[in-house]
Amino acid sequence: MSQQLIIEPSGQQLSVFEGETLLDAAMREGFNMPYGCKNGSCGACKGKVLSGEVAHSDHSESALSQAEMEKGYALFCCATPVSSTVSIECREVAATKDIQIKTLPTRVEAIHKVSHDVAVLTLKLPSTEKLTFLAGQYIDIHTKTGKKRSFSIANAPEQEGFIELHIRRVAGGEFSEYMWNTMRVREIFRFTGPLGSFFLREDSDKPMLFLATGTGFAPIKGIIEHALAKQTQREMVLYWGCRSLEDLYMPHLPSEWQQKYPNFTFIPVLSQPKPEDAWQGRTGLLHEVVLEDFNNLTNYQVYACGAPVMVEAAYTRFLSHQLPAEEFFSDAFFTSKDLNK
Repeated sequence: MSQQLIIEPSGQQLSVFEGETLLDAAMREGFNMPYGCKNGSCGACKGKVLSGEVAHSDHSESALSQAEMEKGYALFCCATPVSSTVSIECREVAATKDIQIKTLPTRVEAIHKVSHDVAVLTLKLPSTEKLTFLAGQYIDIHTKTGKKRSFSIANAPEQEGFIELHIRRVAGGEFSEYMWNTMRVREIFRFTGPLGSFFLREDSDKPMLFLATGTGFAPIKGIIEHALAKQTQREMVLYWGCRSLEDLYMPHLPSEWQQKYPNFTFIPVLSQPKPEDAWQGRTGLLHEVVLEDFNNLTNYQVYACGAPVMVEAAYTRFLSHQLPAEEFFSDAFFTSKDLNK
């Protein structure tokens, strides 16, 4: 037995089968909702229920609060219909409409440990397959125990045949510990992708502010490299926040961009520099440092990726500094422990 889902303002109507979430049903029918984690943690798929009733599975309070639920908001990735018909408000992400999500084998090409706790994993795609993706999207790696782990694609689509991932070693993390200690070059596993609605909006000419914490730099790197390959003239400013200098794992790369491209600026920010760092640069909370430089964000686009607390704080504070809500794009990073997997 199925229930009816109506998506406004397009008016599209589709069936939701037993056990399906609203996001599952929409994706099955080819309607591309905005989404990120798909498990109620990031809030990317949050939207308004116009009529009808839904029930939620477990989700993060930071992604959808009780107050928001009382106002009629839902997380479409973990909401199932209760009433026979549910109407929601959701605009389609047109750019992902023609991109095919595939499950493919891949071979480990290289593992480079670029810092004390970050490795760059390079994967070789099958020569008979082409993976079309948007800069900033992610893939799900299928682990040997049958679980999936999500990692952002760190290279631009122009670099064909390979996928680059930045993986932080997490104590007790099944995949990251395996990659760090056991994985070998030429090993083969499977992945599914591309996924997510965090990507460069190329239909805008607004200047862009990029905020990254830790390995949140990965999709930002892909987006910037794509923009540079397209020879964009839009102003780009990257704020990359880490605790101390040793956590800033590839600072030479954005420094090179800054030297080569006059429309690109790199501002590293440390929240807890060590005495031995002898740090003379910017310090503090990443979003507050941005607001020291840009008090009025009316005419900007913002791309934020990394720790959920940074993404949430940036969204709240930036909107109070005139950033249009529709110009804030984010991807909050959760570890397997965060997601209780």
